[in-house]
Amino acid sequence: MQIAILLYDRFTALDAVGPFEMLSRMPDAKTVFVAESVGPVRNDQDNLTLVADRDFTEVTAADLVLVPGGPGARDAMKDPAVLDWLRAVDATSTWTTSVCTGSLVLAAAGFLEGRRATTHWLALDDLRALGARPTGERVVFDGKYVTAAGVSSGIDMALHLLGRIAGDQVAQTVQLLTEYDPQPPYDAGSPEKAPADVVAYWRGGPGRAVVEAG
Repeated sequence: MQIAILLYDRFTALDAVGPFEMLSRMPDAKTVFVAESVGPVRNDQDNLTLVADRDFTEVTAADLVLVPGGPGARDAMKDPAVLDWLRAVDATSTWTTSVCTGSLVLAAAGFLEGRRATTHWLALDDLRALGARPTGERVVFDGKYVTAAGVSSGIDMALHLLGRIAGDQVAQTVQLLTEYDPQPPYDAGSPEKAPADVVAYWRGGPGRAVVEAG
């Protein structure tokens, strides 16, 4: 299975690396990082680099396409080169997927019109404005389009995909070998669970400004 993971400036590292760690362990998986140009691509904190091994002209088909989110998604969703490449590979893909605000890029490419989809909780209204039907679910399947909510949910999405593609035993094996058994010290991973003052800070005011500025 050919897996193509899109990179663009100011992507969120875990959006790409989390699913990569899971999906790349699938038997016969061939994973490639793709960008407009071959070479290093900086993450959203400008403190980590992933290397794109192929450019858009070198990857014209893939079985599974993954678009990470991040502050740079706002630019990627307006970049004709990114959108044209996504439309081309989507024509051949079995699965077209995203993590976090990567779903805004899928929506901008025209894939999510009228479809159920998710994204980071702060971007659900943006997803609706692009024609999707947003939900607060952690992972959403609608046909071949699979979207995951914020950042860490990409790992869950990858396990869902492993189960559907390679079977439950493979997915369970990958989960075991990566020891993915979350036991966080806080139960604040969604706006429904986090303290109201923390949610309010990020939903409006200075916190929202930080998110928008990237």
